[in-house]
Amino acid sequence: MRQLWKLCATSLGILLLCALPASAQNLSGHLAQQTLTRQEVQQHLAPANVVYLGETHDSPEDHLAQLQIIQELHRLSPKIAIAMEMFQRPYQSALDDYLAGNIAEAQLVAATEYERRWGFPWDLYAPILRFAKDNRLPVLALNTPSEVTRQVSRAGLSSLAPQERQHIPPISEIRTGSAEYRQMALESFQMHQRAGYGSGADSERFFLAQVLWDETMAEKIAQFLAANPDYQVVALAGQAHILCGYGIPSRVARRTDSANFLQRLVLLNPDPELSCRTDTPVADFFWFSS
Repeated sequence: MRQLWKLCATSLGILLLCALPASAQNLSGHLAQQTLTRQEVQQHLAPANVVYLGETHDSPEDHLAQLQIIQELHRLSPKIAIAMEMFQRPYQSALDDYLAGNIAEAQLVAATEYERRWGFPWDLYAPILRFAKDNRLPVLALNTPSEVTRQVSRAGLSSLAPQERQHIPPISEIRTGSAEYRQMALESFQMHQRAGYGSGADSERFFLAQVLWDETMAEKIAQFLAANPDYQVVALAGQAHILCGYGIPSRVARRTDSANFLQRLVLLNPDPELSCRTDTPVADFFWFSS
């Protein structure tokens, strides 16, 4: 499905455009075909319970945009938590120690095994962590442990031992989701191979591992919001986990009871040809660095 385009705003030195599907509706159903001022953009993002900033992991422009958006949202409201795919859930205590000033940045990198478990240049994310520390913002380690993801990709969920299930949702909550998401994920299988996925990996188990990531990250976000309902979560994750709302957003929404729960999806510097397999919009906003 082709996207219609309309300039929405120039904000923070970045061009912000709406990604509008042919039905002229976005995920929230009421922002289509509007030209927005900077203040209006802030108004649309500020009240959201969760703002997703979908990145390309090795893009400096994306990470600069993330920092600028976080800074602007923090200016509007200090109760911001940053949720990061880049850290795995067993290492939350190391993040907490860094934010409390108990360990230095180099110790954080070592303690979270960042180089081995994520591996993209630390300098891309360091300014965001420094801003969080300077402003006493919580940072949530979202991701599934690599060992668990590899095991699922090899042998499925049923192969997990009890200790391997400690940092993931209950198996009954891991739902493979829509056929559209499955097809989208499988088509991008080669593009999203990472450590632990060999070229001969079973595609269905790859998809199951992708869903496990989504469910694990969604559970952590939902748990934080349940305990801290006055906070806004800004979630940093790869675009594949956010596109069309199939990945993390749908699974966070499933875990919330409030009819007023609001999520905003922002894709950073995306391919303009992105589309969903149905009339579901790709995101609320496409955000292009100038």
